[in-house]
Formats: sequence, structure tokens, C-alpha cells
Amino acid sequence: MTEREVKKGVTKLSPIDVYMLLPRTNCEECGEPNCMAFAAKLVNREVTLERCPPILKKEHEKAYKKLQETLAPVIRKITIGTGDHSIKIGGKLVMYRHEFTYHNPVALAFDVTDEMPLHARFSGEEALIDRVKRVENFLYNYIGRDLTLDMTAIRSTSNDPTIFKSAVENVAKVTKFPLILCTLDPNVMEAGLVVVQDRRPLLYAATKDNWKSMAELALMYNCPLSVLAPNDLDLLRSLVKTLIEYGVEDLVLDPGTFADEGLSDTVNNFTMIRRNACKGGDDLCGFPLIGTPITAWLGGKDSKETLAWKEAYIAGILMSRYADVLIMHSLDGWVQLPTVIWRFNIYTDPRKPVAVDSGLFTFGKPDEMSPLMLTTNYALTYFTVESDLKKFGGDYYLVVADTEGISVESAVAGRYLTAELIAETVKKSGVAEKIKHKHLIIPGRAARLSGAIEDELKNVGMPGWRIVVGPMDSSGIAKFLDETWPPKEEAKE
Repeated sequence: MTEREVKKGVTKLSPIDVYMLLPRTNCEECGEPNCMAFAAKLVNREVTLERCPPILKKEHEKAYKKLQETLAPVIRKITIGTGDHSIKIGGKLVMYRHEFTYHNPVALAFDVTDEMPLHARFSGEEALIDRVKRVENFLYNYIGRDLTLDMTAIRSTSNDPTIFKSAVENVAKVTKFPLILCTLDPNVMEAGLVVVQDRRPLLYAATKDNWKSMAELALMYNCPLSVLAPNDLDLLRSLVKTLIEYGVEDLVLDPGTFADEGLSDTVNNFTMIRRNACKGGDDLCGFPLIGTPITAWLGGKDSKETLAWKEAYIAGILMSRYADVLIMHSLDGWVQLPTVIWRFNIYTDPRKPVAVDSGLFTFGKPDEMSPLMLTTNYALTYFTVESDLKKFGGDYYLVVADTEGISVESAVAGRYLTAELIAETVKKSGVAEKIKHKHLIIPGRAARLSGAIEDELKNVGMPGWRIVVGPMDSSGIAKFLDETWPPKEEAKE
């Protein structure tokens, strides 16, 4: 297998290919029991090559370099920004998500222009500082994860170096976000770049007309550079080749984003670039892609709501079709939420469902007679149950079983949620010491396990427990408890 064949897809790279290049000392310095185990984790990108001290020694220098080439992603990884306020884009190993998890989620940048007033002069006017802060302060908690925006794109609509420099300066003062500087005029670009040269912004963009000047700026200030060739992939490849030969290595490709009639060309161009890189071994296509859903707003005669809707669906399409950076405009919640949620779902590891910790959780101030319920650690299940319990109010105990992030019904069917596991989880939680009753409420979708759970609880030293089958959906918990709690036995006592 050649290095080029290896780089075409992670599915063709096996642990034995990596193992043969390792020192094979089985020294365990990497934390793994042997070199083969370390090789397997390298292939799955669970560890870095630098975790192996022997490979860093001079006598293994050749093998180290070869391993670096072998493990390098098909799509170059590029850093925008510096230090703690940087963001990585690209670094993809495969074309399709089901082949291997995607790395480095799409960076979402929202624009400001250099002609916006610094502060609002009258009611309803959008000011530069306020908009920048709205972008930076966006936060939405989704199944236990905080979803945020990532970057600020500063567009020169004035085409005046002095005005652009002032806008960049003002934005840099109020946000630590990585920046994209947007102008096709090298003189305007340099005026803004001088102000934030230490923050390594992304320069947008080099074209067939300005490529040399933009390349010199990218090299002088050590910044990544976007390459723009709307709807012309041959020109795009030619520009990439020229820029690489000129010495610019950190490139981001923009084949153009077209709304309405041009949308099919847009999707096709993004797809062909990524296909050529991942399946065709074309190094000139092996760079991150930038999309500009903001173009939905240019020259549009539709209503603001319609234009925002177009921008939202273009963003969703381009995230699905390999974009690594998006420049957007609308700050409406109904545009941002589907965008950040869709990104979250695409960039979760398909091999590992999103899960929460297992164990005992409390809601309100439960006492010795509070209900005890059970669920699984699939994040969406847990946070749905949590939301319903908080909405109902009251005091509860909730035991969360580790089903490797699988929902109740699927976990029961696949034997990830068994009577044995439930009994062990309840015992380990220590809840028996906190309550006087012996009733465990299980989800309705796990009803068939009820008898076996009672038997297993006896086997782990918890005799006398009774299993109560709860509602099929957590939205019915409040009504269910109103009708059944406390249990009849306790009520009589």
C-alpha cells in the first residue's frame, strides 16, 4: 500500500500498517499495554503520535516522519487565531461521516461591516459593537452541551483603508473571537491586517486578479488565505497550485456560494472538490472549504424573513456538503438554532452515541419517601426526562444506567439494558440507604424486564423490592405519580 493510497481514506489504514513503523518495544510508556494497542488507537485518532517517547528519538527520525505522513488527514488542518482564542478547521480524514467521525466542526462566522456605526444613534439601528457582542454571547444548551458561535467576519463595504482599519480596531477591542478580514483590495486588507497581525486572522480572499499581493500579505503576516474562484474549479485548482508554489501553505478554498438558481452548482462544486481530495487523491483539493450563505442577502428583493430562511437552509446544505467555515449574516434565533444543532449532530462520533454519566441524580429535595425512577444514559433520553421532572416540580431520585449511550427501547432490545445491569446500578447508587420504601419505577418501554429485575435485586442482596412500570413517555410522569404515588402499601402504613 502506497502512502497516497493510505491517505485516500482512513478505512484503508490498518493498525498493522502503523505498527510496522513503530519501534515495537512494547515499553508501555505511551500508557498502552503494547505497541499494537497503541497503533490501533493512532488509527482511530484516539491518541497522538507524540505519546510514544521512543519514536521521538533520533534513531527513529525517518520512521517518525513517515508515520506523520501516513497519519496526516486528507484535508489539511488549519488554525485561525492564536492560543486559547484559536479555532481549527479541516483535518477531515474521510468524505462520508459514516466512514469515520468528522473532526473540527464547521466554524460559524457572523459578519459586521466597516460602515456600521460604532454605537446606535437611534432606536432600532444596529451598531457594530452591539452586533459583535451578540455573536460572542450566543449560547444555547442542547442535551447538556453548550452550543456557541465561533468567529467574527469584518467586511469592507467602504473599500477605504482608513475606515476598514478603524472597524477592525474597534472589533478587536471587544471580542477575543478569531477574525476573518473580508476585502478583495490588498491595500484595504493590509490596513486592517496591521491592527490584528498578532491574532492570525483568515484573509478573504485571493482571486485571479489579486493573488500575488494577497499571497505576500499571507506570508508576511503568517495568516491563512482564502482562494476564491466562483463556479470555476479549474481556475481554483490553478490558483491553489500557484499559491503553493509561491510559498503559501494554509489555504481555504471557496468555489462560490450561489442562492436560488445557482444552488445546485454550489452543492456540486463543494462535493466535487471534497470527492477529488478524498477519493481521487488530488492534493490541490485537500484544503478546508469556506461557504458564504450570506450571499442570500445580496441583491435580494424578498422580505427579510425569506432571505434569512434562504440563508439558513443554504448553511444547512453546505454543512452537509463538506464546508469547514461559513460566513453568515442573520442573528435571528430561528436561523442560528437549527444551524448550531445541525452542526452538533453532524459532528458527533457516529460510533459513540452522546451519553451522560451514570449514577444517582436528585431533583428538588427528595426524602425517604420520594419516588425512585430509572432511565438510561443516552443524552437525549436523560435530558428529556430531566426537563420533564423539572417542569413538573417535586422531589425525585433518578437512577441512570450505563447503556453506552443507547435509548431505553433500543437498549432493552439490544440487551444493553438488562435486569442484571439495573440491579447492579441501583445497588451501587446507594439509594437504598436514602429511602424507606422499596419501589423502583422503570420506563414503560422496559416493562418486560420487571419480573427479572425483582429477581436480580434479590441476588444482589436487596430482597423485597417491587418494580413499578411507569409511563411510556416521561411527559406522563406527573399524571402517573398523581395516580400511583405513594404506593398502596405505604399509603396503608
